[in-house]
Amino acid sequence: MTPHAPASPAAPATTHDAAASLTTMPLAEVEKQLETSADGLSATEAAKRLEQYGPNEIAEHHTNALLTFLSYFWGPIPWMIEVAVILSGVVGHWADFFIILVLLLANALVGFLEERQAGNAIEALRGKLAVTARVRRDAAWVTPAARDLVPGDVIRLRLGDIVPADARLLEGDEIEVDQSALTGESLPITCAAGNPVYSGSIIRRGEIGALVYATGTHTYFGKTAELVQDAHTVSHFQKAVLKIGNYLIILAAGFVAVIIVVSLLRGNPVVTTLQFALVLTVAAIPVAMPTVLSVTMAVGARLLAAKQAIVSKLVAIEELAGVDILCADKTGTLTRNTLTLGEPFCAEGITAAEVTTAGALASRADDDDPIDLAVLGGLSDADDLQSYTVTHFVPFDPVHKRTEATVTAGDEASFKVSKGAPQVILALAADAAAIAPTVNGAVNDFAARGFRSLGVARAEDGGNWHFLGVLPLFDPPREDAASTIATAQAMGVRVKMVTGDALAIAKETATKVGLNSSILDAAGLGDSKKTEDEATGQAIEKADGFAQVFPEHKYHIVDVLQQRGHIVGMTGDGVNDAPALKKADCGIAVSGATDAARAAASIVLLTPGLSVIIDAIKESRKIFQRMNSYATYRIAETLRVLLFVTLAILVFNVFPVTAIMIVMLALLNDGAILSIAYDNVVYRSQPEAWNMKTVLGIATVLGVVGPIAAFGLFYLGEKVFHLEHPQLQTMMYLMLSVAGHLTIFLTRTRGPFWSIRPARILVLAVLGTQIVATLIAVYGLFMTPLGWGWAALVWGYAIVWALLSDRIKLLAYRILDPVPAPKPSPVNSGTQAAGGKDNA
Repeated sequence: MTPHAPASPAAPATTHDAAASLTTMPLAEVEKQLETSADGLSATEAAKRLEQYGPNEIAEHHTNALLTFLSYFWGPIPWMIEVAVILSGVVGHWADFFIILVLLLANALVGFLEERQAGNAIEALRGKLAVTARVRRDAAWVTPAARDLVPGDVIRLRLGDIVPADARLLEGDEIEVDQSALTGESLPITCAAGNPVYSGSIIRRGEIGALVYATGTHTYFGKTAELVQDAHTVSHFQKAVLKIGNYLIILAAGFVAVIIVVSLLRGNPVVTTLQFALVLTVAAIPVAMPTVLSVTMAVGARLLAAKQAIVSKLVAIEELAGVDILCADKTGTLTRNTLTLGEPFCAEGITAAEVTTAGALASRADDDDPIDLAVLGGLSDADDLQSYTVTHFVPFDPVHKRTEATVTAGDEASFKVSKGAPQVILALAADAAAIAPTVNGAVNDFAARGFRSLGVARAEDGGNWHFLGVLPLFDPPREDAASTIATAQAMGVRVKMVTGDALAIAKETATKVGLNSSILDAAGLGDSKKTEDEATGQAIEKADGFAQVFPEHKYHIVDVLQQRGHIVGMTGDGVNDAPALKKADCGIAVSGATDAARAAASIVLLTPGLSVIIDAIKESRKIFQRMNSYATYRIAETLRVLLFVTLAILVFNVFPVTAIMIVMLALLNDGAILSIAYDNVVYRSQPEAWNMKTVLGIATVLGVVGPIAAFGLFYLGEKVFHLEHPQLQTMMYLMLSVAGHLTIFLTRTRGPFWSIRPARILVLAVLGTQIVATLIAVYGLFMTPLGWGWAALVWGYAIVWALLSDRIKLLAYRILDPVPAPKPSPVNSGTQAAGGKDNA
């Protein structure tokens, strides 16, 4: 495997059959089919084709900003909130009207701005295209905008140029093309006449003419952009909120309908009944739920930012908590993306230092060539070359495929050194025939291990060339790659390596980073439109990595894994990664990623290495625990209030609380619960997932136990203590408020409520709101005064029931989800900024 040998890049799979065939058919046939020649097109013909094919650019798909904003008002929970807004206005409850309306608008605005800030991957891709191009029109060279190129145009490509469209190379010397942004390969490839070059590639060496055969979205680059545009994934968070919303809608609609029907049948005043039904509906609607969950994720995003992980889409935090497969791009992610010199093969009687020094003398740092820099970097001491003077240097050229330097060392006679393709250097040696088997064996061994080889030779002044040895070049793994993969696997996340490099390189790298060598060749996989059979799907699921991968393969791999029930994370840094980053449940752009990759990703890492991903997973699992706790609490509280009020009206024909009490109850509860975003939690050592059976089950159990406790106090107040009804209503208001807030401490743990110490801010928030609620009840703000004695009784009663409810909760967990509560360990212990250490 030689570094400068001609290579014909594999044509990417494409849905554009014509463009695909034009990459492989003889050049003469291409010219015939495109009705052109090496002299290019006339300006008139080019104008006609521009009209026919369209401009050479990626079409933008603009979404109406107003429609995007309005979409945040569509869905079960927004519908419930909107109904509450309308009913509040109809009956003249203007305080409720404006409070609920502000919450509704605020949530929509936060979501809209978040989406706008996430970035536009298509725009970033478009920015990668060349601005102008050198084109032959009417037998003269002109430089129109790259967007004006058409199939059939003849262009000139020079050092440093970005290839403006897919083209076939015309007659001329070989060139070196950097396709790393497209394929992820570490080194530039050598392309000769007839080879295709792709839009977005960069010319690293040489100059040549080329015939354009595909432009705009018909290019390989254009297809990448289309994949990004077409990638849409509904988050598991959105699905969970939808299920919670549906559950609460059914509860609220059912109970309110029963109250209205029964009240009207009993002859209760219609206006009073409707007003109370409205207030009860408002209490049942989780008005603050979207805001609380967004704040919880936003707080988590700030914590991740402190760890150098920027979250561009908040729902990615919840998705990252559930990721069970992480597809990691090899180049620049698992490896350093820099060539490094390995242990050289030495000819008989030659030392490794002699081979490396000779290779370094035949290199020149000024050219900024990655191979030369790798060889120079392989010197044990940079001062080793100080005693040598290079009097003449012949740079690499595609014809001779080697570099050569004439060197002097003090008073000694001058000598020559050369490095290049092993077979070329071997041919220089006088004893080539004798040493060829050994040298070829070494080169083949390096190739099997994924190394690229350079031959090195030396000739004394006027003497014959002597073959010194072979220098192996490779892209080494990052220092933290193996430990990161091991930690990820311990946390239930399976890592799969994805690379555009050859199978041998992929296997060698996989072994070095701690993965197995079960690597699939992606050339046998379908593209994004193909449905794989069961056998292939299982192979993709079981593989430890994929080699020779193109963008549509990455996208397809993610798609297949998602279809098989996995939550997939994808890391990457190049344009080639953008489609898969957007398609994945959680796309992660690593440090140094292109604009296209960053725009498509949900999380952008600012520091090199993968260890920050582990920190992000840990933090996201903590955030998930907080959201799960809040969802359970919110459902339980809604059910508690609805059940208690409905049964009181149906069974006792009394309103146990007033409408204003329910409004105040909702405001105080939702105000305090925001602090759960800072709560202490212990994350699980396995990926998280919304278990709606458990969430709804535990919430329902607590929501049923609550009314039992409330009716017990109601009975005591009415039958034992003989309180007047207005004072009894105040007592029940305080009971619902205190018991509701104590429920927060029950839902935040799977184990006993004391198993994890709550964050100080949560304790203070609950105490603060309950002090306010107690003062309101004791002194009678908007209600009949209760007095301190009765208030103390309510607190004591509520605490006793909370302790009993906690035991019932533990029993419910054992029945519904018999999984042991998470405990801190060397893998999953940690601290939380707002509340100190986790205690379990």
